Amino acid sequence: MSSILELQLKEVLQKAGITGEINFSVPPKSEMGDLAFACFDIAKLKNQKPNDIALEIVNILKSIRQLADLNLKLVEKVEAFGPYVNFFLNSGEVAKIIIEEANKKDFGSNNLGENKKVMIEYPSQNTHKEFHVGHLRNVCIGSTLVNLYKKSGYQIVPVNYINDFGSHVVKCLWWILKNYRTELLNHKTIDNKQKWLGEVYAEASSYIKEHEEEVKLELDELQKKLEKRDREIFKLFKETRQWSLAGFNKINKELGLQYKQVFLESEVKDWGQKVVDELLKKGIAKVGEGGAIIVDLNEYKLDIALLRKSTGAGVYMTSDLGLAEKKFTKYNVSESINITGTEQIFYFAQLFKVLELNGFKNKMTHIPYGLVTRPEGKMSSRLGNVILYEDLQSEVYEKIVTETKSRHSDWSEKKIKNNSLILAMAAIKFEFLKHEASKNIVFDVKVASSFDGFTGPYVLYTVARINSLLKKSPFNLLKSKDFSLLKNAEEKALLLLIGQYGEVIQKALENYNPSVLTKYCFDLAQSFNNFYTKHSVLSNDNKDLILARLALSESVKKVLVDALGVLAIETVEEM
Repeated sequence: MSSILELQLKEVLQKAGITGEINFSVPPKSEMGDLAFACFDIAKLKNQKPNDIALEIVNILKSIRQLADLNLKLVEKVEAFGPYVNFFLNSGEVAKIIIEEANKKDFGSNNLGENKKVMIEYPSQNTHKEFHVGHLRNVCIGSTLVNLYKKSGYQIVPVNYINDFGSHVVKCLWWILKNYRTELLNHKTIDNKQKWLGEVYAEASSYIKEHEEEVKLELDELQKKLEKRDREIFKLFKETRQWSLAGFNKINKELGLQYKQVFLESEVKDWGQKVVDELLKKGIAKVGEGGAIIVDLNEYKLDIALLRKSTGAGVYMTSDLGLAEKKFTKYNVSESINITGTEQIFYFAQLFKVLELNGFKNKMTHIPYGLVTRPEGKMSSRLGNVILYEDLQSEVYEKIVTETKSRHSDWSEKKIKNNSLILAMAAIKFEFLKHEASKNIVFDVKVASSFDGFTGPYVLYTVARINSLLKKSPFNLLKSKDFSLLKNAEEKALLLLIGQYGEVIQKALENYNPSVLTKYCFDLAQSFNNFYTKHSVLSNDNKDLILARLALSESVKKVLVDALGVLAIETVEEM
């Protein structure tokens, strides 16, 4: 709810003798009023029935002479509905408050994070693999969380942690040495080096799966050489890693990603090995079967955590132990947030427990997200059937280009392409973000790119429609407006929905849940289109009513553009 609306309604209840915390909710039906105050807590304190308390409060308010003189022309009437005190608000007064607030630059913002610094680590992709839709979902969630934290007054440290030193790299390098030395020498002929590395990794994984025992020693030996920075292997590693990093940088630029720092696993693994030695000295870790270094976490129902292989080579946790210390040493943050797939929930529970046992007191949070599949099935980089970011973007883009051409045969090719690219990215990002992060999603191109329904293009179309209205207006939009003319139910519904923006921002952040914001965007767009269908904005004999409705429309647009910006979604002027 609008902070000013809330403050004024609290004044009303305080006049009736209500003290303590006062919260409001939206009644289930519009005929029951606009906002409701529940009487359960007060009834409990007074040892009375909630329904009786609600009636008592309403009678007190009705007995107060000239309710409007309480600085609350806002309230038209108050009624009791069971245990609730329900307020019916004056649309014109609501409009004055909401539209003025919506025009403020910081509308929807809060200062919950004042003097707090948070690190968000994403998308944590692997070199020597391709950038797929799983990484893209990570980016969508991470970018939105960065913006939600900023809008809530936090100082944000966005970082990326690139796994460039794991077993997947060893597999890829091993397969190159075994089968692709000629291609390596003539690498200038490889069009997309990042994609080629992903294909090599998929081939290697497929072969290793069938010949695991016979190649294990070779892979272990290569891993040792890599971690010891063997001259030949390290040269090959750095050259091929650069191909991946160049590919990631290109994608980062397209997606508008900027980081305070990019951590590389190769830079923290040695530090992690020292942490493992420290855990051994403290008796927290021990030598397990075969010589591997482990921490027994069975008493915490977390099984056995592997910290170091029997060969002496590090594992993911080795590096993450070093990374955790390095992040908090370099940046004085109050919390570090990791965004990874749901399949790593157990792993992060182990990691956080090992850090805790070692006296690590800094707050670390893991936000898991579900798999992305297509209607035809699951993907796996090991099997080589990943859905690549560039392929998905191209497919959605081509579909939207076709749709745009059919709607605008008069547009230039350049305009069609520019608009379609923005719409394609909006379609993809919105589809990824409209589901709770932890849920698996099936990405259907036809659904995501539709201009109707719960989609990004639908919301962007609403913005474009409002742009068109504002451009067509023959009046000076800076002229003062008579908001008392905004009387109908659709106008009031729009106004109250605009007023909820700040609450939505807070709710999305509290639960690390961007889907709350996408739903809000859709609801606001749908509410505007419902209003637009029933009431003409420009075709009216009353000039003052036109101006008031244009102001309302402009407020909707401003909130939608801001909310989409938090979702890292760009808008278009027209569609």
